[in-house]
Amino acid sequence: MTRTFTKTPGNALGEAAGLRWLAEAEPAGGAHVAAVIAVDESRLEIEHIPSGRASVAAARKFGRSLAVTHAAGADWWGCPPRDWVGGPSVGNSQTPLVLDRADSASTWGEFYADSRILDFARRLSEAGAIDKAEYAVFDRLADRLRAGDFDVAQPELVAAAGNTVARVHGDMWAGNVLYDDGATGATLIDPMAHGGHAETDLGTLAVFGFQHLDEVYRGYDEASPFAPGWQERVDLHKLGVVIMHAHLFGGGYIGESLHLARRYV
Repeated sequence: MTRTFTKTPGNALGEAAGLRWLAEAEPAGGAHVAAVIAVDESRLEIEHIPSGRASVAAARKFGRSLAVTHAAGADWWGCPPRDWVGGPSVGNSQTPLVLDRADSASTWGEFYADSRILDFARRLSEAGAIDKAEYAVFDRLADRLRAGDFDVAQPELVAAAGNTVARVHGDMWAGNVLYDDGATGATLIDPMAHGGHAETDLGTLAVFGFQHLDEVYRGYDEASPFAPGWQERVDLHKLGVVIMHAHLFGGGYIGESLHLARRYV
């Protein structure tokens, strides 16, 4: 009998849609995604992922397979997964999605500025967690993002597939990437899947640390080379998840968000 894991997320149907959307890339060599066994409005049952050994070889395999997942593409910046069930946000953080192409940003910088950085900065300001001067740091960064100062091409496989927007996991911290001794090195779970920039997933993986992260980057870059200067953009892509945590948990995440933002203003 196949072992399974059952959870009761806030939006079980939406999470299942995200898992299935990411898994569409697997036949072409994309990263393994925990299979949906059963789902209803309150309960999600997925395959159980056995713990595997973190190794250089597994990290490189995962990097290569993740590049293929990203290359599957998405229709517009911030778009939800196919068959999405839910409103215009995802997760406990209520991270914005863009449900209609007509409302989508024309560039990644515009999307990241408005639907990630300023959305959470406004919430922090309204809660009294940051003052006007601190909000202004995020606002200045948003201006640079909208101006296109950080817009770069997607990694090579995404562009080669004819996609401007990558198919991203959206919450790719270490707890959501499980080394498993499988063919792709690791399995993805618990997505906040949407259309975004591939570099954001790679930046998010650095937020809390990940074993053999440099090897993940190496494997990815071998399969799908990054745009030049990607190392200098890692902290920018980390910021989206750090400011989300600042909204959820406050504390040191607020200071870390400001530290990251100031690097780019």
